[in-house]
Amino acid sequence: MLKEFKEFIMTGNVIDFAIAVILAGAVGLVVNGFVNDIIMPVVGHFAGGIDFGAMQKVLSPAELGADGSVVKPANAIRYGKWFNTIINLLIVGWVLFILGKAKIKAMGAAPDPEPTADQALLAEIRDALKK
Repeated sequence: MLKEFKEFIMTGNVIDFAIAVILAGAVGLVVNGFVNDIIMPVVGHFAGGIDFGAMQKVLSPAELGADGSVVKPANAIRYGKWFNTIINLLIVGWVLFILGKAKIKAMGAAPDPEPTADQALLAEIRDALKK
């Protein structure tokens, strides 16, 4: 069983998949940084100075102890962070769309394959029936 597992892990598809997952994580960090540190401050500026990452609806406020330390953290719906996540999704989707279009353009259109003998015969029959 160990030998089979080693063969499975060492196949090209598994290694390619592992590399893709690691790269996706790194790209995710870059996109998060781009959105949170560059895009959202600009959007917030034009929206009247709003910090979308800090937007939340507090359901129950934090409870503080006598010494000022937090005994119970606030319970809040952080919809601003969710908004940032949606912006991340749109940017990643757009980049993947552009990369896909570039790949298709670089590869060029595949030529139409020649019809098989069966297809050619069916086309002749179709043309004969039209007459």
